[in-house]
Amino acid sequence: MSTDICVLGMGYIGLPTAAMFAANGFRVHGVDVNPEVVATVGRGDIHIEEPGLKTLVRGAVTSGMLTISDQPVQAELFIIAVPTPLTADKRADMEAVDAATRSLLPWLKRGNTVVLESTSPPGTCRKRIQPALEAAGWVPGETIYLAYCPERVLPGRILSELITNDRVVGGVTPECARSAARWYGKLVEGEIFLTDATTAELVKLAENTYRDVNIALANELAAVCERCGANFWEVQRLANRHPRVNIHRAGPGVGGHCISVDPWFLVEMFPDHTPLIRAARNVNDGAPARVVSAVPADVETVTLLGLAFKGNVDDCRESPALTIASLLEASGRQVRIFDPLVKRPPVPTAGTLEAAVQGSDLLLLTTPHDLFAEIDPGSVALLARRRLLMDTHGFLDAERWRAAGFEVRQLGTGSFFEAGPAPG
Repeated sequence: MSTDICVLGMGYIGLPTAAMFAANGFRVHGVDVNPEVVATVGRGDIHIEEPGLKTLVRGAVTSGMLTISDQPVQAELFIIAVPTPLTADKRADMEAVDAATRSLLPWLKRGNTVVLESTSPPGTCRKRIQPALEAAGWVPGETIYLAYCPERVLPGRILSELITNDRVVGGVTPECARSAARWYGKLVEGEIFLTDATTAELVKLAENTYRDVNIALANELAAVCERCGANFWEVQRLANRHPRVNIHRAGPGVGGHCISVDPWFLVEMFPDHTPLIRAARNVNDGAPARVVSAVPADVETVTLLGLAFKGNVDDCRESPALTIASLLEASGRQVRIFDPLVKRPPVPTAGTLEAAVQGSDLLLLTTPHDLFAEIDPGSVALLARRRLLMDTHGFLDAERWRAAGFEVRQLGTGSFFEAGPAPG
């Protein structure tokens, strides 16, 4: 049985994309260099948590519509969805994209379409993938088609948003864009917008950079509120009543594989033209240290409520909670972490809330999971050594916790830092 689609990279985007195409009647082959991922997906299981994904993958594998190995196979459409992480010096690591491109070259045939979905610096398709195809004897736009189509999904809603969200498809030629759009049109119900590849690459970076800069503004406003004794959450709520204002939420930093990473791609390529973007990254990257600096000096044991980078997901990539935990441990504190949503934690965590808070001096909310709002403060009060709660998201019901005898400090309210607001 021939394969319609070959998806290279079985991570948070590649696996849901492969499973969705398979569920819609396409023969799909997934590729991953991690043998554990190959084994897990091959038996119809998943290595990432996403609502509905396990059922979808199991059905696709059982039906034979989804297969997986560590090597590509011949197909009509090749989708590259591999990681593009940051190096230690804040540069885009494109080795996985290069390796994926090299691996599919022997399997190409005339009329194939190659789509890059991995978030990449502008010019990646034209300056990186196109030359590799041409060196192998292919002419994009004539004998083969090359396009960029960024994902625009939210963890926790990936499966629905893969279908309903609008998509941007950028080709290295207009015919390349049309060829890729024909494939996505078989799955996507949202509108598909055609453009050139470099514009599509910049669209993805612009979307995440906009959010990062907005969050940096929120974090700076929260710091201002701390200094003057105002409540950031009230400032945000009332300012957003203006029809042209949308201030994002302040917090302990920015995580995930997109917002905390993508803006650096622009800074790397255009350092003289991105001072605002660089400043926003520095503000948000510095937020975890600012949280740790607010922890009272006499606190010895800290319980982190949350490890994921955002609420109600299991994704810990670039999570501020990891940085906060590391900084706290470096300062000599004992750190316990409780996050029942994270099934495969990258660091040791407590199995129960009781184990996490027993004898603790501080509960530090680092992830706004809905389940944390359901915690009974009275029960926690009986276990903690000191009744102190610090909320980095303005998420928990402060009065409910105060009624149980807790001192509550919320980020951006003038109470988060031990010294309190500045005079005047």
